[in-house]
Amino acid sequence: MSVLFDTHVHLNIEQFEDDVVETIERAQAEGVQLMTVVGFDRETIPKAIELAETYDFIYAAVGWHPVDAIDMTDDDLKWLEELSQHPKVVALGEMGLDYHWDKSPKDVQKEVFRQQIQLAKKVNLPVIIHDREAHQDIVDILKEENASETGGIMHCFGGSLEIAQECLKMNFYISFGGPVTFKNAKRPKEVAKEVPMDRLLVETDSPFLAPHPNRGKRNEPAYVKLVAEKIAELKEISYEELAEQTTANAKKLFRID
Repeated sequence: MSVLFDTHVHLNIEQFEDDVVETIERAQAEGVQLMTVVGFDRETIPKAIELAETYDFIYAAVGWHPVDAIDMTDDDLKWLEELSQHPKVVALGEMGLDYHWDKSPKDVQKEVFRQQIQLAKKVNLPVIIHDREAHQDIVDILKEENASETGGIMHCFGGSLEIAQECLKMNFYISFGGPVTFKNAKRPKEVAKEVPMDRLLVETDSPFLAPHPNRGKRNEPAYVKLVAEKIAELKEISYEELAEQTTANAKKLFRID
């Protein structure tokens, strides 16, 4: 069976409280043998680390979500730096900008985003970027902060091909989730066709954004197979080739042997 790497899951939040073990087993049955659990605030970061310590095939990312940027303190930034030394922490994030929700002012989001990129360069880890309705500002900050030094992932990418090309030039991988399978989602499909095979990743962002035909239900890592199948179809290659290449890409980025 082809091995898949779900590069972005949130098994560390309440939607999986009652059945995380069963969820992981279902994922493994579908060939999802590797995953990165992403922590994004004080509550979810320790749970991401705990899952990574419990399962040898689970890794953790730690960062501060832009929606909650207003809550991040200097102590939190120091804590992220300490956690970056953990052997199972493979990236910083998710970080970025989210202009959909208005909890954190844009200037605060930008400052917290910059601080985390600077930290990533200091500790030599790739970054995972959350971008919601903020494509150009994201690209501008990545350029200004020389984020190409760390590279990373444009998570659940929803921007244009032009934005994707800007990110590719800066040493970033483009990751696609459930929306690439949605019938009315033209843009992700167009971009997925064009992203080079050696810069492509797959993810679920579980429990959010479940792919077709499970749209509207709770997403889970097993469904990353549906994402991979759709991208293989768009690229007119075999599912096996897509799975092998995206897994190799993720292992290379996260420096997993």
